[in-house]
Amino acid sequence: MSMKMSNAPVYYALVQARFNPVTTIGTKYINDIQDAFRLMGYTLFEPQEKKQLQFTAIPGQVAPEPKIDTLTFWLITKSDRSSGFILDQSSLTFHTTHYVTKNKFIPVLLDGLKEVHKIVNLEHISRLGLRYLDAVIPTGKDSIEDYLSDGLHGIKFGDSVRYSLHESVFETNSDPKSTLIARVHRANGILGYPPDITPSGLVPMTRFNREDKVTHAVIDTDHFSEYQYTIKIDFKKLKTQLESLHEGITKAFEAITTEHARATWK
Repeated sequence: MSMKMSNAPVYYALVQARFNPVTTIGTKYINDIQDAFRLMGYTLFEPQEKKQLQFTAIPGQVAPEPKIDTLTFWLITKSDRSSGFILDQSSLTFHTTHYVTKNKFIPVLLDGLKEVHKIVNLEHISRLGLRYLDAVIPTGKDSIEDYLSDGLHGIKFGDSVRYSLHESVFETNSDPKSTLIARVHRANGILGYPPDITPSGLVPMTRFNREDKVTHAVIDTDHFSEYQYTIKIDFKKLKTQLESLHEGITKAFEAITTEHARATWK
């Protein structure tokens, strides 16, 4: 996925950096951040809220007390809604439904993070991660099995498969050591998104914007590093680490897919 494919299967991708919490982003800094991103070409600005259930331990009580918090985040998006940023008090995410290559993906997150750092003066990064969703939709007389490696063909006993999931978790030798989660969802239905992820504010690429039920698979690769000792802001080092994470995703993608699949997408 580092080289451009003419028929690439990527239909959603995101790259994220988590940083030290800045609780005053919404009251003190958001206007300057919005203006900086506007000058980068991300002109749509949409404040959002979500509810989150938290449990707080109360001294003398056996059970923690539940509390509903309202979290504010901001969607800062290109006018064509092909890509954009998601900003909250402790993270910046760049996401796109029109992926090209890593060289037009990773640097955008770093450029946005530089703007936030200039305004907010961040102290450290606590997590870096990338996640890709690839749509495996057979063409012609092909089947799903023609696109996925042998170990991912699933259980067969005559009946048609409605849904299946294969998941593997790895500790990778990237620098520093990281976690890679590779999932293959198979379904007969409408191409969608895993329940924990959604392209908020974006529109899908035309060829993936389909409402018909189809036999397909989704390759979901998530590679991230969480730092036991938070790392200082060093953009050269962050770029190197993100490229290392991307290399792990590429290796997983090649292990999951067949030569026939890659030739079809090329």
